[in-house]
Amino acid sequence: MGLELFLNLATALGIGLIIGAERGWSAREADDEKQIAGIRTFGLAGLFGGLAALSHAYFGLGAWIGLFLAYALLVVAGYLLDVRYGGDHGLTTEIALLLAFLLGSLAMTEARLLAAACAVVVAIVLKLKARLHGALRRLSADEIGGTLKLLFISVVVLPYLPNEGYGPWQAFNPYTTWWMVVLIAGIGFAAYVAVRVFGARYGLMVTALLGSVVSSTAMTVTLSRLDAPPLRGPLAAGLLAASALMFPRVLLEVGVVNPSLLPELLAPLLVACAVYAIGALLFFRRAGQQPGETVAPALNNPFELGPALRFAGLLVLILFLVEAAQRWLGDVGVYVVALLSGLTDVDAITLSLANSAESDLNPTVAVRGIYIAAFANSLVKAGLIVAIGGRGLAIRTLPVIGLGLLSGLAVLMFV
Repeated sequence: MGLELFLNLATALGIGLIIGAERGWSAREADDEKQIAGIRTFGLAGLFGGLAALSHAYFGLGAWIGLFLAYALLVVAGYLLDVRYGGDHGLTTEIALLLAFLLGSLAMTEARLLAAACAVVVAIVLKLKARLHGALRRLSADEIGGTLKLLFISVVVLPYLPNEGYGPWQAFNPYTTWWMVVLIAGIGFAAYVAVRVFGARYGLMVTALLGSVVSSTAMTVTLSRLDAPPLRGPLAAGLLAASALMFPRVLLEVGVVNPSLLPELLAPLLVACAVYAIGALLFFRRAGQQPGETVAPALNNPFELGPALRFAGLLVLILFLVEAAQRWLGDVGVYVVALLSGLTDVDAITLSLANSAESDLNPTVAVRGIYIAAFANSLVKAGLIVAIGGRGLAIRTLPVIGLGLLSGLAVLMFV
């Protein structure tokens, strides 16, 4: 008990010192007399919080509450004096002082490691002031709105949707359907943020990889429009890389919704992805370091409710079509729905089949349907390259696309 108490108090003191070290470093150029709190003050604040929590064991909860209120009043008084004599400033240091006390108290419980981890996180957040403020200044109103909307559908709406089947064959589950919408929106949002952070200065390849996570079809259109003889090598590399990422994205979606399908689906999709990736690498190396215009992907706002609702509607429609096709036409009907759906969107049919395979759809049929959708979507992108990019890009990319799709199909059917 003695050693445990010593470790808890040492952790409480260390918590204050960690936060105080960051605060002291940030104010290192100011006079010591003008600092409201330095590393020693923060260290004592953390230790005081630990001792206050210790008093709870002897004098009850009222003792801790009284000490915290007295400490909080002392912090407020220091802030008011500093405002009066030193000019107005933010509340960051005062909030950090209160956190040091609270985390010091937390260290006296069984959550000592949690308290120490929180102190490190607090210090990191304080240290990132300039970067966080700079990032906020770079954000547009649409990006802020998109972030809030994504949080709304995932944190506010999703938890309260009923998790049970409705409609014919109980095929429509509001919670499951909306959860898959959140999954796709989250993947797209993460890619949008990556593009905004890295920009297009790293060239066509990185731009294609990042943009294709949002939509490989959109990136195919964007890159095909840039066709020019000096850029055909890098463009072919970017087009193949963008198409290759569709396969890991499908695997990610299946792995999240129904991991049991991965063993059958992993090999054919990875083989197709590998052929695409090798082709992209060869064109990229042949292109060398040729100077060329880097391109930013034509991405829309990070998140909009309209597209999310349309995707949800498409997802529900495909869920019913898959169920109806299976009951009325058997496996062939599922394959037809997968083929037609894959012409426009591979994500919706992938999520639908993976979800249906958890109930009454044969897993092998679901796996083949997902590959058919990916196959159809790849053929659409090949057609876009021909129609928009022209013969020069088509000659470079179509043989690789064909080889990749046929290799994956061979693995699916015969391995």
